[in-house]
Amino acid sequence: MEILSKILIGLVALEHIYILYLEMFAWTTKGPKVFKTFPAELFPKTVSLAANQGLYNGFLSAGLIWSLLIENPEWSKNVAYFFLGCVIVAGAYGAISASKRIFVVQALPAILALLVTLFA
Repeated sequence: MEILSKILIGLVALEHIYILYLEMFAWTTKGPKVFKTFPAELFPKTVSLAANQGLYNGFLSAGLIWSLLIENPEWSKNVAYFFLGCVIVAGAYGAISASKRIFVVQALPAILALLVTLFA
Protein backbone atom coordinates (compact mmCIF):
# COMPACT_ATOMS: atom_id res chain seq x y z
CA MET A 1 0.00 0.00 0.00
CA GLU A 2 2.85 2.38 0.83
CA ILE A 3 4.41 1.93 -2.60
CA LEU A 4 1.05 2.54 -4.29
CA SER A 5 0.63 5.68 -2.18
CA LYS A 6 4.02 7.02 -3.31
CA ILE A 7 3.27 6.18 -6.94
CA LEU A 8 -0.07 8.01 -6.82
CA ILE A 9 1.48 11.03 -5.07
CA GLY A 10 4.19 11.04 -7.75
CA LEU A 11 1.60 10.91 -10.53
CA VAL A 12 -0.33 13.85 -9.04
CA ALA A 13 2.97 15.76 -8.78
CA LEU A 14 3.80 14.97 -12.42
CA GLU A 15 0.35 16.12 -13.51
CA HIS A 16 0.94 19.46 -11.83
CA ILE A 17 4.37 19.81 -13.42
CA TYR A 18 2.62 19.33 -16.76
CA ILE A 19 0.00 21.95 -15.83
CA LEU A 20 2.85 24.29 -14.84
CA TYR A 21 4.42 23.74 -18.26
CA LEU A 22 1.14 24.39 -20.08
CA GLU A 23 0.26 27.50 -18.15
CA MET A 24 3.73 29.05 -17.89
CA PHE A 25 5.44 28.09 -21.14
CA ALA A 26 2.87 26.80 -23.65
CA TRP A 27 -0.21 28.89 -22.91
CA THR A 28 -0.59 30.32 -26.41
CA THR A 29 0.66 27.25 -28.31
CA LYS A 30 -0.69 24.11 -26.59
CA GLY A 31 -3.09 25.85 -24.21
CA PRO A 32 -5.89 26.32 -26.78
CA LYS A 33 -5.78 22.58 -27.61
CA VAL A 34 -6.02 21.57 -23.95
CA PHE A 35 -8.35 24.26 -22.60
CA LYS A 36 -10.93 24.08 -25.39
CA THR A 37 -13.72 25.85 -23.51
CA PHE A 38 -11.60 28.99 -23.06
CA PRO A 39 -12.11 31.47 -25.94
CA ALA A 40 -9.10 31.34 -28.28
CA GLU A 41 -8.82 35.11 -28.56
CA LEU A 42 -8.18 35.37 -24.80
CA PHE A 43 -5.04 33.23 -24.71
CA PRO A 44 -2.62 36.02 -25.78
CA LYS A 45 -4.32 38.48 -23.41
CA THR A 46 -4.07 36.17 -20.38
CA VAL A 47 -0.45 34.95 -20.61
CA SER A 48 0.60 36.53 -17.30
CA LEU A 49 -2.52 35.27 -15.50
CA ALA A 50 -1.93 31.74 -16.75
CA ALA A 51 1.76 31.91 -15.78
CA ASN A 52 0.72 32.88 -12.25
CA GLN A 53 -1.62 29.88 -12.08
CA GLY A 54 1.16 27.68 -13.43
CA LEU A 55 3.49 28.85 -10.70
CA TYR A 56 0.97 27.80 -8.05
CA ASN A 57 0.68 24.39 -9.68
CA GLY A 58 4.47 24.19 -9.47
CA PHE A 59 4.30 24.87 -5.73
CA LEU A 60 1.77 22.05 -5.32
CA SER A 61 4.03 19.72 -7.27
CA ALA A 62 7.10 20.76 -5.27
CA GLY A 63 5.26 20.06 -2.02
CA LEU A 64 4.19 16.61 -3.18
CA ILE A 65 7.71 15.77 -4.32
CA TRP A 66 9.05 17.06 -1.01
CA SER A 67 6.65 14.70 0.81
CA LEU A 68 8.22 11.78 -1.06
CA LEU A 69 11.72 12.80 0.03
CA ILE A 70 11.05 13.14 3.77
CA GLU A 71 12.55 10.18 5.61
CA ASN A 72 10.31 10.33 8.67
CA PRO A 73 7.16 8.36 7.68
CA GLU A 74 4.82 10.40 9.89
CA TRP A 75 6.04 13.75 8.54
CA SER A 76 6.08 12.43 5.00
CA LYS A 77 2.40 11.52 5.29
CA ASN A 78 1.47 14.80 6.98
CA VAL A 79 3.09 16.86 4.25
CA ALA A 80 1.45 14.66 1.59
CA TYR A 81 -1.94 15.11 3.29
CA PHE A 82 -1.54 18.88 3.25
CA PHE A 83 -0.52 19.19 -0.40
CA LEU A 84 -3.03 16.59 -1.63
CA GLY A 85 -5.68 18.53 0.30
CA CYS A 86 -4.58 21.71 -1.47
CA VAL A 87 -4.89 19.97 -4.85
CA ILE A 88 -8.36 18.69 -3.94
CA VAL A 89 -9.53 22.15 -2.88
CA ALA A 90 -8.07 23.70 -6.06
CA GLY A 91 -9.76 21.03 -8.18
CA ALA A 92 -13.10 21.49 -6.44
CA TYR A 93 -12.91 25.27 -6.81
CA GLY A 94 -11.93 24.91 -10.47
CA ALA A 95 -14.92 22.64 -11.02
CA ILE A 96 -17.25 25.21 -9.48
CA SER A 97 -15.74 28.27 -11.10
CA ALA A 98 -14.49 27.07 -14.50
CA SER A 99 -15.28 23.52 -15.64
CA LYS A 100 -16.58 20.36 -14.00
CA ARG A 101 -13.90 18.47 -15.93
CA ILE A 102 -11.28 19.98 -13.62
CA PHE A 103 -12.68 17.94 -10.74
CA VAL A 104 -12.14 14.70 -12.65
CA VAL A 105 -8.72 15.62 -13.99
CA GLN A 106 -7.27 17.34 -10.93
CA ALA A 107 -9.20 16.57 -7.74
CA LEU A 108 -10.12 12.93 -8.33
CA PRO A 109 -6.52 11.65 -8.69
CA ALA A 110 -5.59 13.59 -5.54
CA ILE A 111 -8.57 12.13 -3.66
CA LEU A 112 -7.50 8.63 -4.68
CA ALA A 113 -3.90 9.33 -3.62
CA LEU A 114 -5.12 10.77 -0.31
CA LEU A 115 -7.32 7.74 0.43
CA VAL A 116 -4.54 5.29 -0.38
CA THR A 117 -2.09 7.31 1.72
CA LEU A 118 -4.51 7.39 4.64
CA PHE A 119 -4.72 3.60 4.63
CA ALA A 120 -1.05 2.90 3.82
